[in-house]
Amino acid sequence: MRFTNGTWDVKDGIKISPAAEVYKVTVLPSVHNDQNRNESHSEGLRAVCTTRHIRHRGDTLNKPTITLELSSPGAKGTEDILELRASHFLARKANQEPRFERFPDFGGKPPIEFTPHTVTVQIGAKEASVSAGKLSATLDTQPDSFALQFHSSDANKHPKKLTEIGFDSLQWITDSLHSSRTNDSLYTTTTNIEPYNRPNLLVSGQRQSYMCISFSIAPGETFYGLGERFGPFVKNGQRVDIWNEDGGTDSPYGYKDVPFILSSKGYAIFVDSTDVVSFEVQSERMDKLQISAPGESLRVLILNGPHPKRILELYTALTGRPPIPPVWSFGLWLTTSFLTNYNEETVTSFLDGLSQRQIPLSVFHFDCFWMKGYQWCDFEFDQDFFPDAAGFIRRLHERGLKVCVWINSYIAQESSIFEEGDRKGYFIKKLDGTTWQTDRWQSGMAIVDFTNPEAKRWYQSFLAKLMDLGVDSFKTDFGERIPWDGVQLFDKSDPQSHHNYYTLLYNQAVYEVMIEKRGKQGACLFARSATAGSQRFPVHWGGDCSTLWTGMSEALRGGLSLGISGFGYHATDIGGFKAPGDRAVAPDPSVYKRWVQWGLLASHSRLHGSTTYRVPWEIEPDSPESSDVLKDSVELKHRLMPYIISAAREANRTGVPILRAMFLEFPEDPTYMFGPDLLVAPIFSPDNEVTYYVPRGRWVGLLDRKERQGPGWFTEEHDFSSLPLLVREGAAIVMGLEKSRPTYDIRESGAEIIANGVLDKRVLEIPLVGQKAAEDTSLTLIFDGHTILQNGGISDVKVITV
Repeated sequence: MRFTNGTWDVKDGIKISPAAEVYKVTVLPSVHNDQNRNESHSEGLRAVCTTRHIRHRGDTLNKPTITLELSSPGAKGTEDILELRASHFLARKANQEPRFERFPDFGGKPPIEFTPHTVTVQIGAKEASVSAGKLSATLDTQPDSFALQFHSSDANKHPKKLTEIGFDSLQWITDSLHSSRTNDSLYTTTTNIEPYNRPNLLVSGQRQSYMCISFSIAPGETFYGLGERFGPFVKNGQRVDIWNEDGGTDSPYGYKDVPFILSSKGYAIFVDSTDVVSFEVQSERMDKLQISAPGESLRVLILNGPHPKRILELYTALTGRPPIPPVWSFGLWLTTSFLTNYNEETVTSFLDGLSQRQIPLSVFHFDCFWMKGYQWCDFEFDQDFFPDAAGFIRRLHERGLKVCVWINSYIAQESSIFEEGDRKGYFIKKLDGTTWQTDRWQSGMAIVDFTNPEAKRWYQSFLAKLMDLGVDSFKTDFGERIPWDGVQLFDKSDPQSHHNYYTLLYNQAVYEVMIEKRGKQGACLFARSATAGSQRFPVHWGGDCSTLWTGMSEALRGGLSLGISGFGYHATDIGGFKAPGDRAVAPDPSVYKRWVQWGLLASHSRLHGSTTYRVPWEIEPDSPESSDVLKDSVELKHRLMPYIISAAREANRTGVPILRAMFLEFPEDPTYMFGPDLLVAPIFSPDNEVTYYVPRGRWVGLLDRKERQGPGWFTEEHDFSSLPLLVREGAAIVMGLEKSRPTYDIRESGAEIIANGVLDKRVLEIPLVGQKAAEDTSLTLIFDGHTILQNGGISDVKVITV
């Protein structure tokens, strides 16, 4: 949110009240349950900050104050995390903001390894401080000054300054003319496009307040994260509003906005707010990261690394770790596409075509029109096209396939279940108590209110019946177009804050059914929308991308940005979702083949389109090359399953994603990492040429076995049978010999170990790739040079040193 016109002027109607000095500072007692929200914090500091310098008693009158609270989450604190709460008015709101659950995998408390021995609070004559682990915050308490500095101590206790909230950087702001909302996401939203559902842009006499905190930026400091963002990966120079929208990958909007930003200086900031949060990253002030949100209070948490992987470990401990999806989900997914015509005969022809070409498939997905038009969602197969749904699903299972179907949480008025939901009050309501409806997407559509426990159970009952029928997974589409103006919710929470939070409740409801029916190790959905904490309900895909080279690059940037934001797994619509103008035109074969190559070097891989099919012979009917590239790419991924499951276990244990920006593994270097040891350089041009950067060390191609010595740039040409896929120096990549499926017993199939260097006294832990990937079952191999001292029970092990 921008409030100023340059250095000297503020916008019309804007009044800014900055913290000018600390009036008093006291010890903040530790709390085991904050406002009955199952939150706690350590002992800390409480400071009352004036918004004018106090020269005499009269200066204490007729001006606002800002109350500052500094502590660490958890009754005993959390190592290397400090929480800052800045508030103007302290009274509770009538409609409370829904809150992100803290430490959900650890019973609401910090894990023991992140609990510091003590949180230190000191109040002196000129400053006061709070420290947790190696992270400390120091508040200047002298008259006529205001500064709050954050430091990290190294092993020798030398403090390193991370960032600072300086003078004029902690502000309570009022907007009487709504001038700051000219470009506000709330008022340019795609959620309300119909005249009778538009928000009231200007209400006479209404004033909007904001809390705003600006953090200093050091020269050369760069920022990453903020969820799945499709624009430039480095966020400097951008304005990002945390407000989920259905905008497509070529827009400034995001499906998965997460208020978490990570700095190259070794710290991160998580804004604990479900409301619309605005990040101005060197975009209003060139020396500031400015964070603002509507209302009277703002909560931010500062996380200290210094390594970005350590920060993700802390952040996902706080908001939730990604569980390991079932092994079958890592194989190839194929869909009907969206607007295409399909029935059992069409689907069977796809499957037979793949089988004839020996292309392995793991999951088949039915998109929207498995249900009748105008009736989404009634959760019933269209009998005109699928007269024997149960039998068809059984036949798909007999082929060794899992079955996924499209759903969302929108119920059209022609749906057979609409009347019941309306009568029982299961939908989001208008202020007069009637059901909120729209013609956007489905005619007369209503939206399930998951804050109503009965509505949630009602919705889940239809999914349970589908799983009893044989459905294995759900594509949970949408979840972004959630109304917030002129509506009310069952639990009386704030509708504006609920807009972003809705997706978590929606996907959690679906995930719970899957756990009930298939167990934790069999639960896997395919979600488009998300917020902080949604990583607990995998998998997520990148939404509607174009079939162009630019669409491919946008999709990759989105996945890498999401990984920086705590999400372990990501997929894209391989080949692109829609052609320009949404014409019924297949992707260019070059785009398709290159997308297939790196799309199978992501955690999850799905072929999906809008108006055309994505089977390779439809892309390139006069050549087998697209089929060959798809076959080779799927088989390579299957052989890499021990490596992939090992990376998935790391994601579950630490929050570090499988699809990794180079920043995670090499913070000093500006390509992507597939897991910890494979560098991938996708090719984004039709001339087969790629220029990419290799970090320091000796890197060897997994496919071409050629050496690249880094650091340095390389320009190469690769035909469609290859791309740069490099093994890190010192790494040993375990590859199974099974190509036809992702689930197999490596003890029976055998293995090859591709070693970049000699395996001198090396011990390798190889995960068993069965149906239950989450089980921490591994085989141990011990090497001494080229000699295998212990083979872990694998029948055939071959070591290839490159």
